[in-house]
Amino acid sequence: MEMNGSQRIEASREEVYAALNDVDILRQCIPGCESIEKTSDTEMNAKVTLRVGPVKASFTGKVTLSDLNPPSGYTISGEGSGGMAGFAKGGAKVDLVPEGDATMLNYTVKAEIGGKIAQLGSRLIDGTAKKLAGDFFTKFSEIVGPQPVAEDTGTEEVAEKKGWVGRLRDSL
Repeated sequence: MEMNGSQRIEASREEVYAALNDVDILRQCIPGCESIEKTSDTEMNAKVTLRVGPVKASFTGKVTLSDLNPPSGYTISGEGSGGMAGFAKGGAKVDLVPEGDATMLNYTVKAEIGGKIAQLGSRLIDGTAKKLAGDFFTKFSEIVGPQPVAEDTGTEEVAEKKGWVGRLRDSL
């Protein structure tokens, strides 16, 4: 399986690169991440529990960073075992391109899976992989980029607290 994508993050390239190397931020962003610990400057151990269709599995594995080019990017590769469910291994090339005050994060992912999960079919697996990548980058962007400040008008907050029945009653 191969997947390409981009995500605009409202932070400097240096901030994005630092966040990509911060295990606390990664733990919050990786869907199903139970633990991740840095064992050296270029290696981490992780445990992730995922559901792919009807199969739920916990994967434990090792993640390695290579081709380090701070703050422009790196290559991340990993291999994990999910016991009876199978295995997953792959890598991603991450490039960070400055865009004014923001950063465009471009990635190319190559992955291989085997075992029971591989029997589910490529369409289900590809869809799950795209959703997981989307979830990761959405959460990563929320944590690393500044949050938009909502204007406080007061009326919207009251309508929110009333729920849909209260708003319907008020509109009649």
